[in-house]
Amino acid sequence: MLLHHARRDARTDALGDLVVLDEQDRSRWHAAEVSEGTALVDTALRRGRAGSYQVQAAVAALHMGAATADATDWAQIAALYGILARMQPDPVVRLNHAVAVAMSEGPAAGLALLDLIEAEGGLEKYRLLDAARADLLRRLGSTDAAAEAYRRALDLTENEVERRYLERRLREVTFGGR
Repeated sequence: MLLHHARRDARTDALGDLVVLDEQDRSRWHAAEVSEGTALVDTALRRGRAGSYQVQAAVAALHMGAATADATDWAQIAALYGILARMQPDPVVRLNHAVAVAMSEGPAAGLALLDLIEAEGGLEKYRLLDAARADLLRRLGSTDAAAEAYRRALDLTENEVERRYLERRLREVTFGGR
């Protein structure tokens, strides 16, 4: 939780709009909390009895340890989510795994996993499934399909900050950012 809290100031911009992790200004992260959180994760993992919370903390530490978004070790994050999915076979964990795989192996690999998750059910009304699909389709250049997925996510979103973010992304794929 400390590692997630360390990013609090970077999660929104001056207008209160959502800033996703890979677009955050890492200089706004609280360095002392990052150091303390990373040390706590290291201590917990050295005990050799990692449970789901320790694995989740290790994922957060990998994000926080990357100097830039491009330097993130997505392969290791995908591996950790694979471990977490075995410990905690939850569709949201599997969704996070699919996103990490997409970042490590490419959007098509992530979409294939999203298709499996969607086919198994359980996340029909979960806005982040559609938002993830939209983002991966956008990255592939499939703008019409991405727009459709953004619209589905918007239909399920009640949070105003998330809504503005999704509307911005929808405009980007529909009108080229205008």
